[in-house]
Amino acid sequence: MEWTEVSQVPQKKRFQAIKGTRDLLPPETELWNRVETTAREVFGTFGFGEIRPPIFEPTELFARAVGGDTDIVSKEMYSFEDRDDTSVSLRPEATASVCRAYIEHNMHAWTQPVKLYYIGPMFRRERPQKGRYRQFYQIGAEVLETLQQGQGGPKDLAKDAAVDAEVIEMVRTFFARLELQSVQLEINSIGHSAPVVDGKSVCRRAYVEKLKAALIEVKDQLGEDSQRRIDTNPLRVLDSKLEHEQPIIERLPRISDHLCDDCRKNFMEVKRQLDLRGVPYKENWRLVRGLDYYMRTTFEITARGLGSQNAVCGGGRYDGLVELLGGQATKGIGFAIGEDRLILSLQEAKKGGVAAGRDVYVAWMGEKAQETAIKAAQALREAGLRVELPPVELKFGKALGQADKVGAKFALILGEDELASGQWTVKTLADGTQEKMAAGEVVEFVKRKRPEKRNSGRVKQ
Repeated sequence: MEWTEVSQVPQKKRFQAIKGTRDLLPPETELWNRVETTAREVFGTFGFGEIRPPIFEPTELFARAVGGDTDIVSKEMYSFEDRDDTSVSLRPEATASVCRAYIEHNMHAWTQPVKLYYIGPMFRRERPQKGRYRQFYQIGAEVLETLQQGQGGPKDLAKDAAVDAEVIEMVRTFFARLELQSVQLEINSIGHSAPVVDGKSVCRRAYVEKLKAALIEVKDQLGEDSQRRIDTNPLRVLDSKLEHEQPIIERLPRISDHLCDDCRKNFMEVKRQLDLRGVPYKENWRLVRGLDYYMRTTFEITARGLGSQNAVCGGGRYDGLVELLGGQATKGIGFAIGEDRLILSLQEAKKGGVAAGRDVYVAWMGEKAQETAIKAAQALREAGLRVELPPVELKFGKALGQADKVGAKFALILGEDELASGQWTVKTLADGTQEKMAAGEVVEFVKRKRPEKRNSGRVKQ
């Protein structure tokens, strides 16, 4: 007989989630489901319908929409060659996909405006940090309206402002329903990229020229990223979080001083519309958003518990993006909520209570009781209650021990006495009290007695 040295036995490889990704586990997934259900409910009341675009798209779609010079396209996208040698990418955001779907499915012929929302994973190869992952989740919405002949005048700018304000109101309503704490809305207008008029740049084009000239003068005082952005996207310098750059940025020209008359009037109307809706806001001239397609209204919402990277929602207007992607002239505004950060903020504010454990543990004793126990569990589950039904008979003490381990609130006890009398026993596990009642009374009793706010802790193992 031959012996094999222990060191020669191949060890099983232990697989782990890839860096920047993670498993979402119960009971935390209950909170994710509650957040997403609330989003569907709130967005539905504003007339939005759900769209579910593919997880990957042609790389060119994102390069054209997001901007080839952005960090997302140049550094962060997960791209690969498909079998037909076309380049495809996992979606880093969803607005481009929604606009592509709007064009592909001829939504311009639908009743206007078209209101869509989405919920799902996005992918960016960023440095993982608190609340930021390489596979992350977004909840977002878009309002798209194809322009008809004769549209686009001053009245339409006022209409745009009302749409912008209602979209922001919807996000605030969603956060209020979740009881998200210390929510602050910041808004800005970044004008529009109008063509050259009478040989001169106007609005954002003129501002970017002045900003670039001012940045060149202080280039040596800026960090490497900001120096690179002077040529690729000067507005992104305003996003810098580097401490030594803050005094420099404060002295730079401000977009609010360079808006054209239409953009200035539009921004004033956005603020008036927010006031009409009772939505508090703060103006932030540095709020430019990171993607090339934004224009006029931009906004960001922050919440507590997330440190310096405390934004949970960002969005803005992007008229012209659909046209850029091959569609008809179409106005658009939307937002994306970082669901990972939203969940983290709710948890840290102790607003992340989720259902843990079971409502009822069915403790049955005796072979004759199993059929009754199965029917009782079916009736309780049909009423929407969480029920644990042991597959085999357990002694009374062990059954109650199992009920405690799974976090049950009540134990429904079914033994020979209960079967004979028709009076079932319900034990409230928190205080040990017991009550006898008819079978048809159990559901109402449990619903009436169970705590409204459930334990947010983990189920005992």
